[in-house]
Amino acid sequence: MAGRDRAPGARGGTVRLARRAALGGFLGAAAYLAVRPAAALPALFRPDGDLIGKLSWYVTEDGRTLLEVAQEQDLGILEISAANPGIDPWVPGQGRPVLLPTAHLLPDAERRGIVINKAELRLYLFRDGGAVETHAIGVGRDGYDTPLGRTTIVRKTADPSWRPTAGTRADHPDLPAVVGPGPDNPLGAYALYLGWPTYLIHGTNAPFGVGRRASRGCIRMYPQTIAHLFDTLPTGTPVTVVDQPVKVGRARGEVYVEIHPDSDQLDELEATYRFRPHPAEAARTMLQERAGADLPRIDWDVVEAEMAARRGIPVQVTRPASWTADAKRGSKTKKGFGGLY
Repeated sequence: MAGRDRAPGARGGTVRLARRAALGGFLGAAAYLAVRPAAALPALFRPDGDLIGKLSWYVTEDGRTLLEVAQEQDLGILEISAANPGIDPWVPGQGRPVLLPTAHLLPDAERRGIVINKAELRLYLFRDGGAVETHAIGVGRDGYDTPLGRTTIVRKTADPSWRPTAGTRADHPDLPAVVGPGPDNPLGAYALYLGWPTYLIHGTNAPFGVGRRASRGCIRMYPQTIAHLFDTLPTGTPVTVVDQPVKVGRARGEVYVEIHPDSDQLDELEATYRFRPHPAEAARTMLQERAGADLPRIDWDVVEAEMAARRGIPVQVTRPASWTADAKRGSKTKKGFGGLY
């Protein structure tokens, strides 16, 4: 799996995550007023081909929500729900294993600066020297889509004031023209202004909105992760926004797919914690175009299963190379290969 330099306390590992009593759930108004979030030290990944990270597990604890776990692990609640359909994130129960989607294929985009993949509600940051960070984000809901394309960070502001747009004030007439810094400000403690007018990457006073399609087009981040980006990114940093629910990549000579729910399925996850199958047909075409000489090793049963399940995790879809040699000798397909993570 990909080599990485991980800071103390960064996510990862197949372990029971310790309860952090000091967190006490989400960062609310009192926490905002008491202390500005310190810049977190995120996991720095060294890509293994197109793959970063390693899947991990969490065993649920009584009285602890998956939304708390999501924030601690810099994950979005919908990506946890997609990987674990049917589990109630508010009342997951006790002693239940939950797959944490802490491995990712890199998006198909220039690996420079910030790359945001709307479809997976995730931001990638490509540092000098080849290291990669990734962070959960929230994006625009229906009717307020976050735009696609390229821009840059044009300015940075700590303790920003929020100036609601005319449309926002029409929907909420009680809003003032300017909301100053503090617990009522939805921009949180830090804002990175983009070259697209009215669009920002910013913090939030409602962390449970991260990892969801809930904004009016801006990109929301957890308080600790926006603090880190604010401290380390200069103005002029390039920002690319793509929409790629299906990703195909390679690692260690094998081909992987990662397929995320579409927007309708994300809405279903919000309501029922599961969604109706809607196979991602684009995966088949992308594999046929990109597998190259490995196309004969593709296990299409595994591909079909992931096209329907859309769990949002990297899955190896090439059979081991030994299978190809056996096939050339006339052996039947080896049974038991169900995809590797």
